[in-house]
Amino acid sequence: MAFDQEAVLRRFAQAAEDAHAELTELDQRSGDGDFGDNLRGGLRDAVLRFEKSAGDGGVSAFGALGEVFLDEVGGTSGPLLGLLFTEIAHALDGAGTDPVAAFGEGAKAGLAAIQRVGEARVGDRTLVDALAPAVEAVPQGFAAAARAAREGADRTADLRARMGRASYVGERVKGEPDPGAVGIALFFRTVAEAADQR
Repeated sequence: MAFDQEAVLRRFAQAAEDAHAELTELDQRSGDGDFGDNLRGGLRDAVLRFEKSAGDGGVSAFGALGEVFLDEVGGTSGPLLGLLFTEIAHALDGAGTDPVAAFGEGAKAGLAAIQRVGEARVGDRTLVDALAPAVEAVPQGFAAAARAAREGADRTADLRARMGRASYVGERVKGEPDPGAVGIALFFRTVAEAADQR
């Protein structure tokens, strides 16, 4: 199975455009309402950074994602997503004949970095609830990882938040999924879609 970083970046950017209103509404209920803007804006900037550097053999698509989300995207999720994308970029840069395995290793390292920094665990109602099962499912293929991420995100609707701003609003967010987890599910969906087009 091939892996096209640029295809993932462009599909993810379009998916964030399409999901902007939903992500914003979810975050308004549980946070400060900026997740949709941050994800969409970060992806727009990452596409531009990738395009500007493409001619001179510069940054990879995931390298651009990591740089932008670590350095420029605000909110709690920006730097955390930056860690994920950076670890995937590093793994893919060193990939041999199996970029899918490298992606899986990068995603696993990204999850570890996020948990080291943010200290969230599965069940805390954060993006980790979608990322952890997706990482575990990557060896079964990108479609399986996308399903696992979506199911993990859906499960957050029944969880009480123990981390972040959502922890302050208590039961008011019950019944709605965590926006960060939905964003992770969106990412893995676009990875699976890009892989299917190869």
